[in-house]
Parts: sequence; C-alpha cells; structure tokens
Amino acid sequence: MTEVRFQPCIVIPVFNHEHAIGAVVQRLLPHGVPLILVDDGSASAGARTLDALAAAHPSRVTLLRHAHNQGKGGAVLTGCRHAHAHGYSHALQIDADGQHETDDVPRFLAQAQATPAAVVIGYPVYDASVPRARYYGRYATHIWVWINTLSLQIRDSMCGFRVYPLAPLAALAQRGVLGQRMNFDTDVLVRLYWDGLSMANLPTRVGYPSDGVSHFELWRDNVLISRMHARLFFGMLWRGPRLLARHWRAR
Repeated sequence: MTEVRFQPCIVIPVFNHEHAIGAVVQRLLPHGVPLILVDDGSASAGARTLDALAAAHPSRVTLLRHAHNQGKGGAVLTGCRHAHAHGYSHALQIDADGQHETDDVPRFLAQAQATPAAVVIGYPVYDASVPRARYYGRYATHIWVWINTLSLQIRDSMCGFRVYPLAPLAALAQRGVLGQRMNFDTDVLVRLYWDGLSMANLPTRVGYPSDGVSHFELWRDNVLISRMHARLFFGMLWRGPRLLARHWRAR
C-alpha cells in the first residue's frame, strides 16, 4: 500500500472578525503551514482586512469568498473542499476570533501525522474569561454526543480547534448531511465517528474572545442544535449494534 503524504494546511472561517484575524494570521504564519481564509460574506471592513492579508502574503495565504453568509460549517467545508482538491491531506481548523492557542498548532499537527486516519480534537482548558453559563451549558451537548456515539471517544465536540483527514471528510460532505452553522462542529464529529474514524483528544487553552464578536444566535442556533441532536439520536438507533460491536472490539 502506498503511504499517503502528510500535507497539512490551516482553514480559518472568517465572518466580520476584522479586529482579530490579523493577529491570528501573524501568529500562525511562523508555523510554516499554508493558510486558507474563507470570507463567509463579511461586511466591507472585514472583507478589506482579508484582502490586505492575502495581498501581504500571496505565497502563504489563500483567500476564498462567499458572496453571502453560509455559516461556520459552510465556510469550513468550502475551505476543506478547496484544500482536498489542491492535494492537501489534512486541514487544521481554527477560529478567527483569537480564542485558540496558536502555539499548539505543531502539537496538533504532530498528532495528526502520527495518527493520520484519526480526527485530532481539541478539548478546552478554559481561562477565567469563559462565561459560566456557556461552560456548564456545553455538558448537555457532551451527554448527547456520548449517547449518539455510544462511546466516550469524543471528549468535547464543540471546540473549533481540530485536524481533519480530508479524504473521509470530503466523502462525508459529498453525502450532503452536515449542518452548516453552529451545529457543524458537533455534527461532523459524530458522523465521522459513525464512519469508523477514531478520535485523538488533545488539551488546549481557550479564551473568550479577543475581538468580542460572537456569531452564536441564541434562538436560531439552539433550534438547529436541538434538531441536530434529534436527527443524530435516531441515526444512532439503527447504527447501535454496529457501534456497540466496535466498542467491544476496542476493549
């Protein structure tokens, strides 16, 4: 069997993060990994900032653009499809608002190279800036994910700092079943687990966020997340015997 070459890139979905994205890019460039910025329909100030970053680093930064906002998941998938089509093997997803620890990029990529068929998932180590309601509210999703995978392999499904192997992600996206907005991060991990991928969990520090911009819309996104959990639950039911067999084989 021919060994697949490890060729990573970094995908960053961006929507009106003009006050933070420049610093994020500057912290990522020293890692020597190509950056793919996806402008998810930003207003003029954000679009100009992204244009300037791409122009300043033409050999290091690729800028893709949605004419209209499609949501975080839509932006990540656009970046990952582009990466896969251009020969990259893995994409590290990181948020544009500065909440993630960019010094952890080499550690995440090293884990991805050591376990190329696994999804490398960040699980947050929070500082004092995390809102208490958001911190404790995450546990409802954690519990649903553990139910819908019949496992504890996904320690945190909501952290947007992770590395995808692109071939299985592209195959999953081709089936057209993934959430496009704030439901994406959890949806994609559960479905990749269902597709047989293993999960490598790494701790990473998370703060909230440097530019004060959150695109979580309370009613819309909670409805989407609730519907996602319901769909995943019914999807788990008929997959249950296979998921349980996988769990027992791994013991």
